[in-house]
Amino acid sequence: MGTLRYLLEKEFKQIKRDRFLPRIIFLMPLMQLIILPFAANFEIRNINLGIIDNDHSVLSTQLTEKILSSGYFRLTDVSPTYDQALTSIESNASDLLLEIPSDFEKNLGREGQANVLIAANAVNGTKGGMGSSYLSSIIMDFNQEKGFVPGTALGGIRSTNLFNPHLSYKNFMVPGIMAFLLTIIAGFLSALNIVSEKEKGTIEQINVTPVPKSLFLLSKLIPFWIIGFILLMIGAIVAWVVYGLLPVGNMGIIYLFAGVYLIAFTGFGLLISSVSSTQQQAMFTAFFFMIIFILLSGLFTPISSMPEWAQNLTLLNPIRYFIEVTRMVYLKGSQFTDVIGQFVVICLFAVFFNVLAVISYRKN
Repeated sequence: MGTLRYLLEKEFKQIKRDRFLPRIIFLMPLMQLIILPFAANFEIRNINLGIIDNDHSVLSTQLTEKILSSGYFRLTDVSPTYDQALTSIESNASDLLLEIPSDFEKNLGREGQANVLIAANAVNGTKGGMGSSYLSSIIMDFNQEKGFVPGTALGGIRSTNLFNPHLSYKNFMVPGIMAFLLTIIAGFLSALNIVSEKEKGTIEQINVTPVPKSLFLLSKLIPFWIIGFILLMIGAIVAWVVYGLLPVGNMGIIYLFAGVYLIAFTGFGLLISSVSSTQQQAMFTAFFFMIIFILLSGLFTPISSMPEWAQNLTLLNPIRYFIEVTRMVYLKGSQFTDVIGQFVVICLFAVFFNVLAVISYRKN
């Protein structure tokens, strides 16, 4: 234990002595957690809308005002005919067209229903599809307010949004980004650790000592493990202060999971560092794997929307499991019994990566 204490003292002194590394460790994750949830937002707003109002009635005016007050649309074109409005789609001035037919108010009052036309620019399929969905939802809500909902004999439709009642995309992203930041710190910095000593020549002084390589790698792992816990605490504070997001479940479950996860990914970084000759080589290798891990983690897109072969690949991705756990605890209030499967998988990853790191490090 005395040897490990001196090795840890050396590691922390090296981190403290480095003028650039502490800024990367603490400032970069802090800025990313504040900026990314606002930038990486798949909610579509400011959709350009063209309206063809053939009715010019009180109800058609109220419908237009309701659509524009939703915050999702901005009026960019008002045309008397559909053909004229179509030119705004062709020039990309409008993303959607809404045509309100003549006798719109009269048909609603007499028959309880009236048809409207929604035409979307589907060059950007996501924007067109989601914009049409938003617009249809607003029109249905307008009908319900006015009492013109078809099928009232069935008692109407009541919907409830579970776990994220306001449908805030930031609530979905923030827990995932917290897991992502721990991955960056544990993976990238540990990948540069041993190889930096190779370039400086200090690794040779360690290699001629009787220090076992398992103990040496443990001394490399523990500092980033401690730093990861500090960053997780900072991330939880930022999520609370900036976004008002507190975990519905027990935060201790996330800390327990993070403890094993940091060991797993630090071992992965040390494995890359052990087999790399230069910091540039280690950086590019870590970057290659990180990009694949992040894209297949479900951070930005649901895993269920991926092709079947990609869904199978995500089973080999440790980031997937940590993101699942942080979201389950933060939004659903899941208990440890609900995430025990993910915990076992991460434990296996931790053993696998660290055993490989010990085997691949050659003390010569």
